[in-house]
Amino acid sequence: MTDTDIADILTSVKTIALVGASDNPSRASHGVMAYLLQQGYQVFPVNPALAGKEILGQKTYGSLTEIPVKVDMVDVFRRSEAVYDLAQQAIAIDAAVLWMQLGVINEQAAVLAKNVGMQVVMDRCPKIEIPRLGLAK
Repeated sequence: MTDTDIADILTSVKTIALVGASDNPSRASHGVMAYLLQQGYQVFPVNPALAGKEILGQKTYGSLTEIPVKVDMVDVFRRSEAVYDLAQQAIAIDAAVLWMQLGVINEQAAVLAKNVGMQVVMDRCPKIEIPRLGLAK
């Protein structure tokens, strides 16, 4: 992915499912979610253990398929081994982008997603990329 590709993704997506969202302010997923909300994205936290509760004022869902609106991007804060199943779910909900956070790399999931036309970002964080690319609001 080039910087232009990443900038295009970050300026085109409006709705983000954040898989592995945490209600613990010391967790990276919590900070990234807060930042994405601040930047104007609509963020849907996904965490089966917290389904029905709120994280940063947003209702938490147990799975991607429970989110009641179309999601543009699935942002993954999970172990690399879990991403293949999440890629299948992202395909099922017709997401345009599969984004794997820092340290999350799954080549099989990337191939699966790319084969159906999804854009795939691995081992990067939008909270870092947005200001780095001059996209911060």
